[in-house]
Amino acid sequence: MLSIRAFALLCIVVLVMVSPCACALATDADGGITALAAQNEANENGDDDSAADLPMPEAEEPPEQADTPIDPGELPDFVPLLLAVAAAEIGYTEGANNLTKYGEWAGDPNAQWCAEFVCWSVDQTDQLYQTTLLESIYPNYSSQNTGRDWFIKRGRFVYRRGNCPGWGYQWLRGADHILRKNEYIPRPGDLMFFSYNAAGDTEHVALVEYSAYDAQGNVMVHVIEGNNPSSVQRNRYALNNSQVLGFGTAQDVVDTTMRSGCVGDKVLQLQQWLHRLGFLEEQHLTGSFGSNTRAAVVAYQQTMEGKTANGLADRVTQQAIEAAIIQLDFETPENWLVAD
Repeated sequence: MLSIRAFALLCIVVLVMVSPCACALATDADGGITALAAQNEANENGDDDSAADLPMPEAEEPPEQADTPIDPGELPDFVPLLLAVAAAEIGYTEGANNLTKYGEWAGDPNAQWCAEFVCWSVDQTDQLYQTTLLESIYPNYSSQNTGRDWFIKRGRFVYRRGNCPGWGYQWLRGADHILRKNEYIPRPGDLMFFSYNAAGDTEHVALVEYSAYDAQGNVMVHVIEGNNPSSVQRNRYALNNSQVLGFGTAQDVVDTTMRSGCVGDKVLQLQQWLHRLGFLEEQHLTGSFGSNTRAAVVAYQQTMEGKTANGLADRVTQQAIEAAIIQLDFETPENWLVAD
């Protein structure tokens, strides 16, 4: 894992070597909307989220006073490798009709190439350092919404407003409250997705280099991006920019309310936990939240004191089930390891 000191040194080296270029609502706990949920709901009408059908995002001007980087904590070893590969491309400019090597690599030389640049960078990292990131940590994609949906299915898409359509409210792993708007500060290696319309379709993506506070204490997200407008360059965006939809994360940092119709890795994990606890038969471990899974959630909620059994796998329910699994593992002798 990379320490923040090592990460800071890496950023300095890169900066010296490369010159920068100019759902329906879910319920929490007992089925009612908590005060935090209500606040989250109220924030939807904030002054930074009023526009729809917006143009290409405009990066913030470089500040007179340097931003102060935010400590991201320990990072996976692959993050500085990927960032170095992407940074080495700064200054690359498209040819006529959007022609780029990134589009050629993806099979469409004249594509609008923001996603192609990110995916190419991941692939180059895999080739240079024998990592296996593409289609594991990051998607290989080019079409609208595909990258976002890939991360959602794997339980690693954080919506900036804290509510995943079709699922429900989100919360940071281990948190005792639902995710507040702009609470998640993106980390190096995350992908930052932009949307220009009220439907939440993704139109642009950038690779997060780091997050920082500006002189006024606002969170600014520093990125490396392609195709904005015609080259690979560094940019910075305010976290509360109305066009920021959310983040595909390089690490597992968020959990999301689950309900009938949800499909993905974390649905399967929930089903496996319910099976281990005796509430769901093995044949129903499908990764798809259907009637059998809902019945199992209801049955488990009936064991929770003061919990309304509504079949909605909200924060309190999921955290109770996870705690029960941890306790089960602790009480299982086969899981005890004796160190020499």
